[in-house]
Amino acid sequence: MGRMEGKAVLITGAARGQGRSHAVRLAEEGADVVVTDVCHDISDELPYSLASKEQLEETAELVRATGRRCIALQADVRSVVELRAAADAAWEEFGRLDTVVANAGVMSIGAAWELSEEAWDVVMDVNLKGPWNTVRATVPGMIEAGQGGSVVITSSAAGIRGHVPYAHYTASKHGVVGLMKALSNELAPHRIRVNTVHPTGVSDTGITVGVPIEELAAREPLFALAAMNPLAPYVEPRDVSNAVLFLASDESRYVTGLQFTVDAGSTNKP
Repeated sequence: MGRMEGKAVLITGAARGQGRSHAVRLAEEGADVVVTDVCHDISDELPYSLASKEQLEETAELVRATGRRCIALQADVRSVVELRAAADAAWEEFGRLDTVVANAGVMSIGAAWELSEEAWDVVMDVNLKGPWNTVRATVPGMIEAGQGGSVVITSSAAGIRGHVPYAHYTASKHGVVGLMKALSNELAPHRIRVNTVHPTGVSDTGITVGVPIEELAAREPLFALAAMNPLAPYVEPRDVSNAVLFLASDESRYVTGLQFTVDAGSTNKP
């Protein structure tokens, strides 16, 4: 216990799924947390409903149940203004910001040449522009404080391999790897580490592809192949949270530019 004692964290996409799990796990280790989520649907091109304000507050209550402080704020990662307000809240309430977890993400499916511009744009705006905005909103204060820190960006096994049938999602998750690699060099002089985590399929996220997985696998053999993990069919949010915890803690003080897979062997299989 106490691996994040005295630290403050900001997490996007934290109303449910991985983001909620990250918030609770880091709080268990002593962190105070700002959790954000958009808390309303943003596009008819997404085949599922996004999280609610009530779910975001549930996350905050779970964090507070660990004995740590938590601020829950509605914020759209497509808006740097809203993210700056969240960063300001961390500084005002906690007096510091040590770790940023750019976790918010969305997905849909479709052949690349059949996707609408809106389907492409909403995935790119949330999954790639969102982490950039998150960094723009948070890193200047961390640099000014001069205490170093950690930025963790959620990518995917699809950020390493050419998964189908979601080229826009795959491109966005490859894109955050490039962003991470550049940032890890730019921010190294300020002792701010930047890494990505790459889960395979994760249970209990609230994200769906709009059709039964079995139907999609029958229709798309390459999707079925990608989903066949050597260790397990999927991982749980806490498995990813444990990786985030390591990257956020001082145990990873010399770890930067890393693509950290939590994929049950997905990206290593033949």
